[in-house]
Amino acid sequence: MDLALLVNPSAGGGRTLRLLEPVVRRLRTGGADVSVIVGDGPADALERACTAVAERPDALVAFGGDGLVHLAVQAVAGTEVPLGVIPAGTGNDFAAAMGLTGRDPVRAILRGRTRVVDAARIGPDEWFASVMCCGFDSRVNERANALTWPPGMAKYLVAAAGELRSFRPIAFRLTVDGEVAEHEAMLVAVGNTSSYGAGMRVCPTAEPDDGLLDVTILGAVGKASFVRSFAGVYRGRHASHPAVTMLKARSVTLEAPDVVAYADGERIGPLPLTCTVSPGALRVLI
Repeated sequence: MDLALLVNPSAGGGRTLRLLEPVVRRLRTGGADVSVIVGDGPADALERACTAVAERPDALVAFGGDGLVHLAVQAVAGTEVPLGVIPAGTGNDFAAAMGLTGRDPVRAILRGRTRVVDAARIGPDEWFASVMCCGFDSRVNERANALTWPPGMAKYLVAAAGELRSFRPIAFRLTVDGEVAEHEAMLVAVGNTSSYGAGMRVCPTAEPDDGLLDVTILGAVGKASFVRSFAGVYRGRHASHPAVTMLKARSVTLEAPDVVAYADGERIGPLPLTCTVSPGALRVLI
């Protein structure tokens, strides 16, 4: 196999760098020809990944977390080059959706078995593979990204506590497959897969190969009710809350004032944005 291995040196607190040499050795022992890609930053890494994909390797392998998977998806979506994932980040939600966590991802790559799944476009230029969120959760991301301490997931807990004190429901306007509706909501999530944020199953019925996106709307609720319903998101229990609306769609446009969207954990930009499913846009090594 001819593999392009895209590496995020900072994923998992630097764990990828410590594991890089043994991972490459295992791949080469298994018969793969491996070229390692480490960019000087996200833009450089994406340019290098796109160059590698243009040379049609047997796979582009993302060795990192969901952020690196998001970057790799920009390079492989809509091509015949499969995406491999060696999960080494904090969340690894896409890898979990593909059944790669708790197993041997290197073996999966060497076997070369692929699954064809959907991806979603945001506007004309961006793709996402898992979940796009906006509202309370994206504002927590904005806060967390501005923090230098504490490290890891702890800073998201600090950011969530800070945001909860001042948060107010947001006036969203949604256009779902041409149907327009307005919602006062705490958050809106659009999912190609079910989870984000290290296992929060915000779109619990999402399937990555059904040609549809799942839309979860958590309507305006009091803060105590919001905390209780949000705490159940890891098991998808929020789905039964009376303030939660769940839809399926091929295209969703989201509009709201002063709201930024995140997808696959990466900052996309302010609303309005349109998400459109692209059936079968990804081939993933499983």
